[in-house]
Amino acid sequence: MTDLETRAAPARAGALRRAAPALAGYAAVRAAGLLALFLWSAARDKSAYTLLTARWDALWYARVAELGYGYEVRLANGDVHSNLAFFPLLPWLERLVAAVSPLSYADGGFLVSLLASLAAAWGVFAVADQVYGRRAGVCAVLLWAVLPVGVVQSMAYSESLFTALAAWSLYAVLTGRWVTAGALALLAGLTRPVGLAVVAAVWVTAVVSFVREGRAAGPDGVRDATRAGGPADPGTRARRVLGMLLAPLGAAGYVLWVGHRTGKGPLGYLDVQAGWRNGFDGGYAFGRFVADKFTSFPSALAGAGLVLGVASVVWLYAVGVRQRQPLPLLVYSGVVTALALCASSYFGSKPRLLMPAFPLLLPLALALARARPRRSATVLGVVGVASAVYGAFWLNGSGPP
Repeated sequence: MTDLETRAAPARAGALRRAAPALAGYAAVRAAGLLALFLWSAARDKSAYTLLTARWDALWYARVAELGYGYEVRLANGDVHSNLAFFPLLPWLERLVAAVSPLSYADGGFLVSLLASLAAAWGVFAVADQVYGRRAGVCAVLLWAVLPVGVVQSMAYSESLFTALAAWSLYAVLTGRWVTAGALALLAGLTRPVGLAVVAAVWVTAVVSFVREGRAAGPDGVRDATRAGGPADPGTRARRVLGMLLAPLGAAGYVLWVGHRTGKGPLGYLDVQAGWRNGFDGGYAFGRFVADKFTSFPSALAGAGLVLGVASVVWLYAVGVRQRQPLPLLVYSGVVTALALCASSYFGSKPRLLMPAFPLLLPLALALARARPRRSATVLGVVGVASAVYGAFWLNGSGPP
């Protein structure tokens, strides 16, 4: 597997111009999705804006922004849903927007997600362009936009913000900007629990870089030019160490704070998640959930769809390994996928939880980039329409849990 064996980063002055087609395509896809949602909601006498900003997790984030932590709901079965389960960066930004503008906290969440989704699209393009070239970058962004649950990118949720921070952190790793990578990993760790995936990508890649440099040196520490691995000056190594130190501070800081606040020590956050009946069981509960679908018909069709979906995710990851994706991308997408599939509750959320794992889309993006432009445009157009319709149907139905 390659590490940082990628082409040189484009000049900063031309970076936005290079990404412009991808960002324009992304904006068009999301605009079509929002139009479909507003039309569908109007036909059902519902508020599309309420669906985007004031339901499900969006309500919890807005409450944190307005009231701070400490709010909880006790259910009849004894479960306790505490807002300590929600990481603080999005509520902090919602509070900032409300403080400097007439917008409400919910409005601020929508604005942050809107801007973050564009930053995420740019980050996805930057990573794919760095590894496979500009056309693959455009295709990767459009594939991320037309995901069946792509409408979440426009909701007052934390997925867009997290994906933006993760993508740019990974790009910083790919281009050797270790302090930037660590700082963005820190912020990602303040956004969602899966920020651990970004930390893992930074740490594993940095450790491998140190090991390769050590192997490339002779027994007396003198570099052997015949061995693999690039030279690193003391400044580069120091910046790499600093990036490693910064990366885990966000996630670790919040988890330790929750433990202190609850009085349950370093594992206090796990107790908070347990109150939501959420945890990590290696996929056992999800496996049972899928198996139960095959006990009757037509639920067996849903079970078959779930099996196909999981198999597709695993297959895409395996293809990424065969195509020698850079190490940080494989580590990141592997951890995101494992955490999403092996969570013990909220099975309907799994497609949404997988959405930040954008490196899984790179094999498909590469295939589309190599196909004829007309064929690629047709495929993306058809899938885009299907995504817009499904998103409108989904939010007007059960919606994302």
